Amino acid sequence: MGDFYQNGLVTTLHNFKSRPIEHLEKKLKEYEKIRPMALVIPSLYSELSRPALSKIVDVLEKVEYLTEVIIGLDRANEKEFNHAREYFSRLPQHHRILWNDGPRLQGLDKKLKDEKIAPKELGKGRNAWFCFGYVISSGKAEAIAMHDADIITYDRTLLARLFYPVANPNFNYRFCKGYYFRTDGEALKGRVVRLLVSPLLRTLKKFCGPTEFLEYLDSFRYPLAGEFSMRADVVKTIRIPSDWGLEIGFLSEAHRNNSTNRICQVEIADRYDHKHQPLSEDNPNAGLSRMAFDIARAIFIKLAQNGIIFSPGMFRSIRSTYYRIALDFVEQYHADAVMNGLKVNRHQEEQTVDLFSHIIYKAGMEFLEFPDHASFIPSWKRVTSAIPDYMEQLYEAVEKDNA
Repeated sequence: MGDFYQNGLVTTLHNFKSRPIEHLEKKLKEYEKIRPMALVIPSLYSELSRPALSKIVDVLEKVEYLTEVIIGLDRANEKEFNHAREYFSRLPQHHRILWNDGPRLQGLDKKLKDEKIAPKELGKGRNAWFCFGYVISSGKAEAIAMHDADIITYDRTLLARLFYPVANPNFNYRFCKGYYFRTDGEALKGRVVRLLVSPLLRTLKKFCGPTEFLEYLDSFRYPLAGEFSMRADVVKTIRIPSDWGLEIGFLSEAHRNNSTNRICQVEIADRYDHKHQPLSEDNPNAGLSRMAFDIARAIFIKLAQNGIIFSPGMFRSIRSTYYRIALDFVEQYHADAVMNGLKVNRHQEEQTVDLFSHIIYKAGMEFLEFPDHASFIPSWKRVTSAIPDYMEQLYEAVEKDNA
């Protein structure tokens, strides 16, 4: 992509296609001696039957700079966990599987519940949180990256470019977000970013003014990317949502705990495709409907924490303003797609905007009714304060499961 433009509050690291991947990996192999690297992959057991995860493991087999690979396994019984151990056994790196439904980790979860600090919801956020806890307890890594288990277009370049900004000891970045162009090769994808997040942020700027937080979020080219990397000490203090607000929550916490010159975004792929969620117009608790609700609520919660006062009338106005701005985005992306020979259905795009406008208002009104209802998971510092030896117990439980 012929682009070197820097905009917004965070540094953008582009891919000028001027550096071979072999050279990048060679440098990462050198950096591993100073800053060992761990990869976290939250996964449902069902992903093991899909080709995307198999390809990811094939690629990881050839990655020499990784110190550790951690797989968080959800929705697996004992037989399925043992199958997962066999499935990942070809990884040459030190690797561990967190059997989240197993008796040992369920027992540790109960201890957190007794202290009223357990994750409240099942899902990717909870899975990732336990994985990060294990990485901290193992003490093997200084740089941590996370990506999803369903990336269809996965390759070595994606992983190397994701790690490089936080692994390079000559850089001062502590948190890095991946970005890319979303397509399956035929159609323009990324509806939630294009038609919800971007127009909602532009809308909120009109009501809240140019707050640093909104400018910061709007600086990211793909704020909902599930691929990011960070220094290990960042994980200890971060509080993340356990719902679909995970990515926005991570960005918010990175901003709260670090100055913006320590945060960057990096282009990790020419194009990116993964398993697509249905819109779920008739089921607000599933698919993109649930995702959009959680994301909007996470943004409202963060703005309230920054002193913004919301009201029912304000949310009605936000809904109307969002709708007009989102329709402008539909027009812009339609022209962009057509010029580049990609499919985009104007009717479906506008239907999606209709749905999102309703969800934004619903999320806002629910926030007003339940302002304290935020599904943030406590930081690992708080956990160790409540249960001083919890990290040791977590490490021992995972090691016994994998023995």
